[in-house]
Amino acid sequence: MILEALIAAAFVSALVVMLSPNEWAGRLAFALSLIPFAGSLYLWSGFDGSGNALTGGEIAYQTQIEWLEVGGRSVSWFVGLDGISLPLVVLTTFLVPLAILSAWTPIDSRQSQFYGLMLFMEANLLGVFTALDFFLWFVFWEAVLVPMYFLIGIWGGPRRKYAAIKFFVYTNAASLLMFVGFMSLVFALGDSVSSFALPEITGAIADGGLETWFNISPDRIALVAFLAMFLGFAVKVPIVPFHTWLPDAHVEAPTPVSVLLAGVLLKMGTYALLRFNFTMLPDQASALAIPIAAIAVVSVIYGAMLALAQTDLKRIVAYSSVSSMGYVILGLVVFTEYGVGGATFQMVAHGLISGLMFMSVGVIYNATHTRLVGDMAGMADRMPVTVGILVAGAFGYMGLPLMAGFAGEFFIFVGSFSAPTLPYAPVFTALAMFGIVIVAGYLLSAMQSTLFGPFELATDYEVGPAPFHDVAPLAVLLVAIIVLGVAPDIFFEMIRDAAVPVVEGVSVDG
Repeated sequence: MILEALIAAAFVSALVVMLSPNEWAGRLAFALSLIPFAGSLYLWSGFDGSGNALTGGEIAYQTQIEWLEVGGRSVSWFVGLDGISLPLVVLTTFLVPLAILSAWTPIDSRQSQFYGLMLFMEANLLGVFTALDFFLWFVFWEAVLVPMYFLIGIWGGPRRKYAAIKFFVYTNAASLLMFVGFMSLVFALGDSVSSFALPEITGAIADGGLETWFNISPDRIALVAFLAMFLGFAVKVPIVPFHTWLPDAHVEAPTPVSVLLAGVLLKMGTYALLRFNFTMLPDQASALAIPIAAIAVVSVIYGAMLALAQTDLKRIVAYSSVSSMGYVILGLVVFTEYGVGGATFQMVAHGLISGLMFMSVGVIYNATHTRLVGDMAGMADRMPVTVGILVAGAFGYMGLPLMAGFAGEFFIFVGSFSAPTLPYAPVFTALAMFGIVIVAGYLLSAMQSTLFGPFELATDYEVGPAPFHDVAPLAVLLVAIIVLGVAPDIFFEMIRDAAVPVVEGVSVDG
């Protein structure tokens, strides 16, 4: 029951840190956060799953214990890993210690509560990526909102309360819509399912188990359920036009929280889209391929254009996340091995790169107390190491070869260019690729204005090299981005193995 031990370690660590003195909390939280990371590496080293957990593949580290009965169907503690969930578990446990380390400088009040909530959020994130029973998964899914609400609302910027409430209301309302969509599938399956286990429900839908319900045909039920779940998850991703909560949340959140928000929480939405919409209802996804691909391309271009118009470095990175998630949606909807596999790989790559970007901006803000492009210039002379890593991360965002971002986008473009289920696939792919040009435009412009030239600073602070504990997590993230770019098969082989059943589950003629 190693998955249970991994999740329990994060929960217990959160409790211990919350009860610890403030002066110990940061170092204690960092030390305890290494336990789940070590556990995830152990899981990775012994991973023996194959295929997709929801389509009959072999599930690694599986535990299933009946919990209770609801409406004649059993709810169970059902957890396990496959090639889609394992990389996201490793990503989560890798980013949390680095985010905690980056919090040592900016977080100077109520440290025990802050670090305890960070670890509590990690525990629930691990639950989201490992749960294979819908009710168990939904408990973890909703529980993630609680620590994020408090982390933004208590330790955030001047408009923190507004941003926290907006985040919670948007995502909670989206969860309700998603819940209604999924439960309509369960009720329409009738007696063909005896539990809320996701593999059983996926198999029953694939076998034609949906029945007429309240005089609504199975095809109509599947379509409505797909749309409800898609809209619910689209808010979490987020994709245009459901993205407006994200910039406010990022700008007001402290840097370590932004790292986890962009690096992991956004992946909850794309992970759920893959697990529920594109795995359970592939034919509905194929039938809606053109509008979904159009939404993906609009998110790529519109998110990049919004980033181009910003003067706050955090807002620039926040809107770039909207753009990057558009690539993931495009990869999912094309239903090819490289498209779906590349989309999953891009979740990990973007988690690392966005974490690096937010963390670098945070280090500069710690020294300057401003994030506005017009308030500073020549930072490279005063903070050469930080600026060097930030520039490298920005080039990773632009798709520089031999970095993780390039590998993810390349896989997606290869998979989407000749996708058999997507009409006009080359057109959608070419339009999405144009987003890279805009990304280069806004990142190069922002870096040129703030990092180079004669030193200028609108605020009255002495700027010098950042402390080691601020720079160390940046360096670790950059190394991980390069390693994953040079050797993508570290994760991509297992991801591709789990993506194949998803691709095979859709009819080419949709």
